[in-house]
Amino acid sequence: MHSVATPGRILVTGAVAGVLAMIPGTAFADWPPSAGTQGDTRQSAHSDAGTLVSQVTYSGSVRPRGSNSGTVQPVGDWTPPACWYEPRSVAEFKKYVETMYEETINTPGQANYAKSAVGQFRDIYKDGKYKDYNGDKADEGAWWVAVQNPDRLDDPASMECGELPFWVANNDDPGVPQAVTPRILAEAAYNSIQLPDTKVTLAPRDITKVNLPTWAWLDKATFKDVSVTASLDVAGLNISATTTAKPVSLTLDPGTSDAETYPASGECRLNDDDSIGEPYAKGKATKTPPCGIKYLRSSGDGTYKLRATITWAVTWTGTGGAGGDLPDGTFGTTQDITVQEIQSVNR
Repeated sequence: MHSVATPGRILVTGAVAGVLAMIPGTAFADWPPSAGTQGDTRQSAHSDAGTLVSQVTYSGSVRPRGSNSGTVQPVGDWTPPACWYEPRSVAEFKKYVETMYEETINTPGQANYAKSAVGQFRDIYKDGKYKDYNGDKADEGAWWVAVQNPDRLDDPASMECGELPFWVANNDDPGVPQAVTPRILAEAAYNSIQLPDTKVTLAPRDITKVNLPTWAWLDKATFKDVSVTASLDVAGLNISATTTAKPVSLTLDPGTSDAETYPASGECRLNDDDSIGEPYAKGKATKTPPCGIKYLRSSGDGTYKLRATITWAVTWTGTGGAGGDLPDGTFGTTQDITVQEIQSVNR
């Protein structure tokens, strides 16, 4: 199967004649997916040099595009969607196809097979299975197209939405499991959350002694919920979802097997006041901390890498009253800890 290169995206169009028959996907039990409107196709075309991109917008605690800092790591094998299908107005879809066609045909040195493939693709919608991009039905439906999650462009899974663009009448089920819904938006928002780079407070700080309990805590003022809202308003479909991550526990990994954690599991749960652990105060040196570590061996000339991982419970709410839970997520930071021997004096 050949590919036609267009700026920012690879559109698979080889053997077009052999894939005209659309393979039905698993239908949704409830369509439209929300109380949002559908049927008003007065949308301005949105393309980038002929390349269709997702029109989902994000707001809130949004991670900078391309940055891995503060990324939520799902617990288990679940991953946010790598691709999905979104509707496009007739005007927008026509502009996309015609621009792609002109750029491919007029690119110096473009391979003949690429020109042929993009021509076949254009013919499907202009003069073949459809006529003039269904321009006479512009108010009756929309074109549904595959888009990639912008954070997973290099992931092979982002190419799994392999259906060619297809026409869906207003309020009809698109018939593919990856058709955008409030839940898919919530899952995409999960992937975009920026978690705070919270450094655990320790006592003693940075340098501790062998067999001396090190207290660890997170103050409630710096340990807050974070949310991202994903919205899509295109070709008459107006839906959104807000995904919220709530911190629930802190897990301490001392960075060596020569250590004990408090509690023994190393997981410190959220207190009633939304803090974790208990701040150290004078007079507590001989007490056992509710959250902390005791190192049993010196770190010598180096340091131990104490990893503090926060677990976040993730929920979502969306247009039309939809909502529920998403898999828990984790995010960890590492701190250098120097552990020294307690010096004794012989008299």
